[in-house]
Amino acid sequence: MELEVRHLRALCAIADTGSLHKAARQLGMSQPSLTTQLRRIEHALGGQLFARERTGCRPTPLGRVVLSRARPLVTEMRSLVAETRAAAAHAAEGPRLRIGSTASRAIPGWLRRLRLRLPGTEISLQMDVSANALLRMVAGAQLDVAFVHEVEGSPLRLPESLRRRVLLDREPQFVSLAADHPAADRPVVRLGDLADDRWMVDPTVDGEWDGLRRVLTSAGLNPPVLHGDYLTAASLVATGEVVTLCQPTSWARADMAVRPLHGDPLGVRLMVAARTEEELNAVYGELEAAYWEAARQSPAYTEWLLRSGDARGAAGGSLVPATG
Repeated sequence: MELEVRHLRALCAIADTGSLHKAARQLGMSQPSLTTQLRRIEHALGGQLFARERTGCRPTPLGRVVLSRARPLVTEMRSLVAETRAAAAHAAEGPRLRIGSTASRAIPGWLRRLRLRLPGTEISLQMDVSANALLRMVAGAQLDVAFVHEVEGSPLRLPESLRRRVLLDREPQFVSLAADHPAADRPVVRLGDLADDRWMVDPTVDGEWDGLRRVLTSAGLNPPVLHGDYLTAASLVATGEVVTLCQPTSWARADMAVRPLHGDPLGVRLMVAARTEEELNAVYGELEAAYWEAARQSPAYTEWLLRSGDARGAAGGSLVPATG
């Protein structure tokens, strides 16, 4: 018997699930069929690959050697199929660019710039609160690029087949609060100033709730926390019901203030991911310009950047690019 990619995929599934039953279900086949297939693979390779135990299957030393070679091959084959399908679809439908993104004020300017530079290209946008979900869609060729944020202390699961480019290594997270909140009179808010407030967070945003919890715990605070989406949060912030973390590019309103937090206790890494460097090159310049355009539109962020320029300039040149 000659080994095929489906055989390697089966070995990886058994190792990942630790169970013939679970692996068979994942592969869409019966357990007896998978057991027979595993015996044939082991016979072809000349040794036992998994030790069958009461608690499941565990790779033997030989099995670990085989898996170390099988996993990259399975990943490469998956990428080959995904990229071929994407290329075929692109050829059949004409030029297109499928963008995924978590929430960002840079999106409108990014799309505007891309449409000017790529006339005739159909550009679509898919928003999602989950950065990990968007990255999986890029790896699976459902999207071409994804602009995502990675909350400090909660690293994203970047598929091995993807390339990434960091737009900003650490973007500070600000706080939004009612315009008549006593702390809104200060240019910088201390967490202690919000000790009596309820907070609101969207737990479906990857890493967001964990990040907020770490920040509050480090400050010795244990406030009541409401869970909900940020559209609802904005309404509750305006009425003084809650305070919430927000991106520094967020716009203040007559009834809502946006302020930096003292010491910048929480940051996020902004990055764009794609399957190839060419795809990154095609979108990165427009994204960078759009981000700094959005930054200039936020007075609180502009002031923060000017105060922090000396400390951050080495990371990427001018922090507040000139207009025009």
